[in-house]
Amino acid sequence: MDTITEIIRMARVQANLDRRCLLAGATVMDMPACGEGEAPFHVLVEGTCTLELPNRPIELLPGDVVLFPWSAPAHRIHTTGDGPAQEAVMTPGDNFATFHSPAGEPVIDLFCGYYMYGAGAGTMFFRSLPNPLHISFAGSGNASEILRMLSTILRQEAENDGPGTAAVLSHLCSALLAMVLRKTNRRFTEAALWTAADDDRIRAVIDAVLREPGADWPIARLAQIVNMSRATFVRHFSHCTGMTVGALLAHIRLMTAADLLTDTDFPVAAVAAEVGYRSESAFSRAFRLATGSTPARFRRNVANNQPTRTLRAYGPPQLTEP
Repeated sequence: MDTITEIIRMARVQANLDRRCLLAGATVMDMPACGEGEAPFHVLVEGTCTLELPNRPIELLPGDVVLFPWSAPAHRIHTTGDGPAQEAVMTPGDNFATFHSPAGEPVIDLFCGYYMYGAGAGTMFFRSLPNPLHISFAGSGNASEILRMLSTILRQEAENDGPGTAAVLSHLCSALLAMVLRKTNRRFTEAALWTAADDDRIRAVIDAVLREPGADWPIARLAQIVNMSRATFVRHFSHCTGMTVGALLAHIRLMTAADLLTDTDFPVAAVAAEVGYRSESAFSRAFRLATGSTPARFRRNVANNQPTRTLRAYGPPQLTEP
């Protein structure tokens, strides 16, 4: 399984599309703030508009996606036109609401939704992303064409709004998230997106760590994998991912640990060993710093009825210190 697919699985992401906005000129639409566990997104498929944040505006063009991975503030969407601004009006639907202007022909077609993610791995992952994350697919070759096809299906399903529409829209939005996470765009995002490292060698290192989070990964060994000197590797890694080697290694290990605590009945000591901690107490301290909860309390809070996996599925514990 590739890195992005595995990360989305660990984060337990569920996609929801809850509104389509067909707004005419000089219309405003207010979006509420969202808290922990929800990541709102907007994808503009036609026209231009402005997304107004408390501290700055974001100009959106066709093919732009804005994602708020965590702590989304209340914000406003507005279109430009003559006359006083009018407020968008909602028309309920079976699967989502449609927002439109009281008067005038639509000048934008905007889809809005949110991703729900699980505690632990989901929270850790989404908090590792720039907030907000603004990506443009316009003029991006294959990515632009894929988004165009995705937008076409979104619009067709929105027009249909019948049996199965909610499921189709959910899967399309999940596909959109995967496209965003593998897209590098320094034009809008000052911080690097570690899931979209634009160097095959750095991606190979991340893939290796994700496959074997419990292995011994000193920087010298990682640099050797990609035939770089230690200093060059450290510098290049930070540039491509926006994180230090140690921070990303700990991040992946603790995300994996949260996944194991959620989805298996392994003892905490076995989980600690599985992700590379020699000491259960050291693991518990690191996990508490990352999640605000001890491993045992976290497991109790997210206990569910999912079938557990056996330790053999992950191989023998690796007794290494991060």
